[in-house]
Amino acid sequence: MEDGYCDVRRWEDLDTDVLVKIFQSFNVFELTSGIAHVCSAWRMACCDPLLWKTLDLSMLKSNFIIILLEPYVYVDSRSDKTLTRLLKISLSLSKGNITTLIFHFNLYVSDDQLTYTAERCPRLRRLVLPAWNRIKKTGICKAISSWKDLQSLTMPRIANPPYLMEQISKNCKNFNKLKIMGHFDVFFASTLAKYLPKLKVLSLRCSAVYKDALITILDSLQHLEVLNISHCIFIEVLPPPASKKVVRELDESIRKRASHLREFLTCTDDSCIMCQRTRNDDGLMRWYKYEEGLWKADEVSSLAL
Repeated sequence: MEDGYCDVRRWEDLDTDVLVKIFQSFNVFELTSGIAHVCSAWRMACCDPLLWKTLDLSMLKSNFIIILLEPYVYVDSRSDKTLTRLLKISLSLSKGNITTLIFHFNLYVSDDQLTYTAERCPRLRRLVLPAWNRIKKTGICKAISSWKDLQSLTMPRIANPPYLMEQISKNCKNFNKLKIMGHFDVFFASTLAKYLPKLKVLSLRCSAVYKDALITILDSLQHLEVLNISHCIFIEVLPPPASKKVVRELDESIRKRASHLREFLTCTDDSCIMCQRTRNDDGLMRWYKYEEGLWKADEVSSLAL
């Protein structure tokens, strides 16, 4: 070797597998920050399917204010542009390989953003979308019709669930896991019984659950294997002149109906912090008051993030 000569390898000369291994430690903001434009080798690595099994946007929140008129939330335009940019770059790099898509509970996606995403994630199997104030019926139905492989959904409570459950029933033949973050009443339970009779896993944790709704699903969902009602408050409808009351403990009739389940997860312990929080929030958790990321938890491992 001649004096002064040094055999220096360039970053772009690294094996693609090595680059992919490095990029796997990056979050979505870092992956979309421009590294794909460094050179062709880096772009090839950035498009590797291993990096895009999951698109996790749970670190991104909308800059919003609550308003009195529908959709009851106003999102700052700069916040919207940030999400649109992130989606466009991510969905371009992923090349349709995303199977899990996670949104933050304070990330308010628009119809256009959702349908744009749905068209470019045809293989989606799991969707975590705990807030959809800005999404209209046509938007969510169009998205669901694109996701033939969808198996799992985390969603908020909605006033009119039949249209959504009917779309899932028609389009998503392998759908079997559902998490509802909000009140669960008899109407919702009856909707599940009608449109998703083969549901296997249901989580209602940290919600207000009507006793009659529990009875409906336990009697009707014959394929149900796992039910999580941990940290819930339970509401019993009473005959007039009374209306309803909060029940602190499940009676024996509920437990008997649940005896066939593989897992029946409950917690109504007065010393449990999560149970205390659900009661303080009247069964509609105000997650922003608590530790960041707490909303991702679930006693059912397949629904935890």
